[in-house]
Formats: sequence, structure tokens, C-alpha cells
Amino acid sequence: MSRLIVLDTETTGLSAENGDRIIELGCVELFNRKLTGNDLHIYFNPERESHEDALKVHGLTTDFLRDKPKFATLAQDVVDYLRDAELIIHNAAFDVGFLNKELELAGLPPLASFVGEVTDTLAMAKAVYPGKRNSLDALCDRFGVDRSNRTFHGAKLDAQLLADVYINLTRGQDALLIDVASNEPAHGAVVTIDLSAFELPVLVATEHELAAHEEVLVQLDKSSNGRTLFRQTAEKAVA
Repeated sequence: MSRLIVLDTETTGLSAENGDRIIELGCVELFNRKLTGNDLHIYFNPERESHEDALKVHGLTTDFLRDKPKFATLAQDVVDYLRDAELIIHNAAFDVGFLNKELELAGLPPLASFVGEVTDTLAMAKAVYPGKRNSLDALCDRFGVDRSNRTFHGAKLDAQLLADVYINLTRGQDALLIDVASNEPAHGAVVTIDLSAFELPVLVATEHELAAHEEVLVQLDKSSNGRTLFRQTAEKAVA
């Protein structure tokens, strides 16, 4: 049973090494691939101005952030929340770099010392959809994830969108819009279902679906120089 944290940040600019800082952290918790409601959302006072281009993206003004806590004052709370979780991040190198810099400034060890694996959904999407647009917006559109209430980029909202995208990307199931207050089994509970009571239909792919599938395989063949595992496995099965 795994605890996943889908994470996003907003920053004053693009370079942590050149002094840019985190101004917003948004985290959404998944347990057994379902939303728990145990989320984390914090605005921080970066003690510096945001670059003009960054401000256009996130809309978080210096006046708004002036009375917010500094990252160092809540750094241990962030560490405790993230501890032992697998992190799901889009373009992970960016957010991890900023978080490690903030932890360093707070006198704390880097993420790798207290979290599990870091999964980059951008890298995953590029592997599945080579040559396609794989930004968070593009993936939302591809999977039908509603982002109509998104005027600016916000860490909490983007983390929520990414959680939905991640479930679609890894299993292809519908959006995980679940009621976290519903009568779900407690964490770790095992539910046994007798499948013999169900008559499961056999769904045959349409010609359009087969053609789309073949197009994806062709793209994968090109990007992998003909080493597509799915095609190799299928050819062995036929042989």
C-alpha cells in the first residue's frame, strides 16, 4: 500500500541557484491511488520580488505574500508531511531543485534523504506520447481533465489537476473525482469481491482504435529505434 504525494510549487523565477525562492507549495495526498483529503497548501514570503514573467504566470504579488511565513519557519512541517512518501511531480527537476535549496537554507537535509521515489510525470508522458505536447495543460486536454477554473497557475490547483492526470496516465481510468468523506474502507483495509457473480463482457477494439494503437506503436518504434517491447512481445506470442 503506497502513499503518494502529488506536488507542485510556484516560485519567484526560474533559478534557485541565483536566488529565486518558493512562494507557494501545493500537495495532494493519494493512498492506494485515491484522494484522502490530507493535503498541504502553504504560501511563503520569499523576501524578494517575483520576476515579471513569473508574476504573469502565478499572479502572487509581493503585497499578498508580505505577511506569509518564511519557508524556514515551516520547513520541518514540510519534511514531516513528505516523509517516506513517493512524490509525483511534473518536470520534477525544477521543483526538487527549489525544494532542496529551501531545505539547505533552513539547515535541513535534501529530499532524497527522507522521501521515497520521485516520479516525473513529464518524463512518463514523453515516453507514452513521443513528439506530442506534454505540458500539464496539454495532458489535461488529452485526458479530459477539467481546468476551466484555472486563471493563473497555482500550486494547489495544479497538484489537484496533476493527481487526476497521473491516474489517467498510469492506468487510463476515468478521473478520480471521489468523495473523500464517503464510506470508503479505512487505509489498508482489504475488500474481497466474488467475481463469479459477474458476467464480464468481452470488448473488441474498433478499427479506429486499432489504427490509433498502431500509430502509437509506429511513433514508439521511431523513438526507440525499433525496440518497442510491446511489439516484440506480440511477435513472440504469434510465433
